[in-house]
Amino acid sequence: MKVINLSEQNSVLNQFLREIRDVDIQRDSLRFRRNIERIGEVMAIEMSKQLHYTPTKVQTPLAEATVNTIAEPLVLATILRAGLPLYQGFLNIFDHAENAFLSAYRRVVKDAEGKEDIEIVAEYMASPSIEGKTLVIADPMLATGMSMEASYISLLKHGKPRHTHMCCTIGTPQAVEYLRNALNDSEDVTLWCAAIDPVLNEHKYIVPGLGDAGDLCFGVKL
Repeated sequence: MKVINLSEQNSVLNQFLREIRDVDIQRDSLRFRRNIERIGEVMAIEMSKQLHYTPTKVQTPLAEATVNTIAEPLVLATILRAGLPLYQGFLNIFDHAENAFLSAYRRVVKDAEGKEDIEIVAEYMASPSIEGKTLVIADPMLATGMSMEASYISLLKHGKPRHTHMCCTIGTPQAVEYLRNALNDSEDVTLWCAAIDPVLNEHKYIVPGLGDAGDLCFGVKL
């Protein structure tokens, strides 16, 4: 699994990252959503450099021109609800892509000794066939990697993609390692992170992170 951390390069992406982390700026939910969306747009453009292209002829008012265009079918997937703004950023760039939507949530479970742990429950899914296509999964917070894995496994019910791009705003080293192991370090998967933060706390939140992305986008849930 190839891992790309975009914050290792200086670009305008860092401005959007700064604003979504800022406890004062992020109170403006419209601005927060738009910044997440812009991160998706930047990530999509960076990702587009790794796709396959073919020459395409187009007739202008004056003559015929040849333009290299994307030559592989794309499916954009996201995990409801927090993933929607990041997904929208990708859709703004890959506007001809097919789309898939999944629901996944955390549930606290206890083992026989009463020790609490987290499991991911994946329920709703609407997806086209992904057989032989390029799959892009957008989820803003990659804390443990379990939601991303659960979504990927669910989508495989609709075929085997040619390549999968897993995309997040902020990840953790633990999640990166978890996905490496869960996917057997597959060469058919690329993980894209706008940033990778050092700590996953006891409540499975990323530190310094930015808080609860879903709540900041759409309001506090019950």
